[in-house]
Amino acid sequence: MDRRSLITAAGTLLLAVALPAAAQSALDDVMAKKLITIAIPTDFPPYGFVGNDLKPQGLDVEMAGYIANKLGVKLELVPVTSANRIPYLQTRKADLVISTLGKNPEREKVIDFSAAYSPFFQAVFAPKASVIKAAGDLAGKSVGVTRGAMEDMELSKIAPASADIKRFEDNNATVAAFVSGQVQAIATGASVAGNMMARNPNLGAEYKFVLKDSPNFIGIAKGEDKLRAKVNEIIAGAKAAGDLDAMAKRWLGRPAGDLPL
Repeated sequence: MDRRSLITAAGTLLLAVALPAAAQSALDDVMAKKLITIAIPTDFPPYGFVGNDLKPQGLDVEMAGYIANKLGVKLELVPVTSANRIPYLQTRKADLVISTLGKNPEREKVIDFSAAYSPFFQAVFAPKASVIKAAGDLAGKSVGVTRGAMEDMELSKIAPASADIKRFEDNNATVAAFVSGQVQAIATGASVAGNMMARNPNLGAEYKFVLKDSPNFIGIAKGEDKLRAKVNEIIAGAKAAGDLDAMAKRWLGRPAGDLPL
């Protein structure tokens, strides 16, 4: 089960039994305290991870700082996992969750979502010197992929017949094959690729083209419409200014593109 859908039994219980509705006070409280608490990942590069300076960094961390700056308040980062990020929001341990949250009907029953702020995607990656811009450019090239993964299914739909798709049993084996030069390209998720490139800068690997795109949204406690409206205003401004594209380019190697509301 992937990280975005993983919820522990304890988390599921909290999802099922929503807390009593509170008065809309989150934005007022934030502005009064001049402090916003934002939950972020620290184990999911390039969205959130701990750098060599032992400080959190990544796209989600930068977005948290961006929102705090636009609000003119101090930022308190709270590390969360897949299992506890929604409960942290429900129990008011965080004002916002910026942690690669996908939006689905089950989650929408218990929390609210902002407009999308960044992409989450499966893509093909290869060395910068490799001329690959679309599926057709994989003709005659070897591509590593994890058997049965989303990227395996998407790549199989569009790869030319002459592409040599080599399937491995898990992400570690797929990455190892690319790092060791067994394959010329790799089809994988943005997080796996980000971690791989951070650990192996000598590869000179880069994003080539997307296989499947699904956006990330910011989680907001249910009923906090004032805070959601303000966050959406900030996201819209960042989109218009090109700041969302710049963040995505910096951390994911591609612009954010046309994100949904």
